[in-house]
Amino acid sequence: MDSNMKILQENLTKYLRNKTFLTGFCMFSFIILFMLAGTIWLPYDPNLTNAAAKLQPPSFHHLLGTDSLGRDVLSRIMFGLRISVIIGFIVMIFGLFTGLILGSICGWFGGIADTIIMKLVSTQMAFPGILLALMLVAVFEPDIKVTILVLCIMSIPRFTRITRSGYIKFKNSLFVQSAKARGAGNFRIMYIHILPNILSDLLITATLSFSMAILNESGLSYLGLGVRPPYPSFGRMLNDAQHYIFTNPTGIIFPLIFLIILVFGVNLIGDGISEVNGK
Repeated sequence: MDSNMKILQENLTKYLRNKTFLTGFCMFSFIILFMLAGTIWLPYDPNLTNAAAKLQPPSFHHLLGTDSLGRDVLSRIMFGLRISVIIGFIVMIFGLFTGLILGSICGWFGGIADTIIMKLVSTQMAFPGILLALMLVAVFEPDIKVTILVLCIMSIPRFTRITRSGYIKFKNSLFVQSAKARGAGNFRIMYIHILPNILSDLLITATLSFSMAILNESGLSYLGLGVRPPYPSFGRMLNDAQHYIFTNPTGIIFPLIFLIILVFGVNLIGDGISEVNGK
């Protein structure tokens, strides 16, 4: 246990010494703390309208101003972050585990399973992600559950290809041959011996999947095909504020700033992992 903790501390120190990773980690931590603060305290109900206070600039009563319906922008950003981060994590975890299972089967066993799965993966990747999302969402009634399902499906191919490449690379390695000689079974070799060697690639892909899920959800919500009103989403907020960009620019500026910090921070974490591992 002590040796494992020592290895964990050494790895954490190695990452925190990387400026790119540290910058991204600080940006993402700020967003998470800001989001968690919103679960404990919100200045106002994010869906509370007030016709007498619409399109107000930042003030003591509304720190980031109000939108066209008089709703507090700060409260809506704090609540909207919760939606974006939850969707990002769900999509990332689903894509990671599903892609890991499919990719490991393809890379380790090969054969007909590899052919069929990779044909399906290649077919899906032939479509631009947002176009595929628009097609699928248009078939069903726009809803947050449908949006999450569509984004989860979109996240699978990237993880599958990365995992498959890693297993093909290492399945004939000396440490794998040694494990086979000691009588290790397929499951143990696949997930105990090979998986740790491709973990950094999967983590980099996970950060990309997380940020892409948030951007795609925002894009769908902006088009009215994602999170339904009155729930706040960054795409929904940008759509509502675009008509008042000259009279009330803060309605677009502040949600955009938080969205950029979130996505850019996660991408920097991925870049930092890549730099530390020499990818």
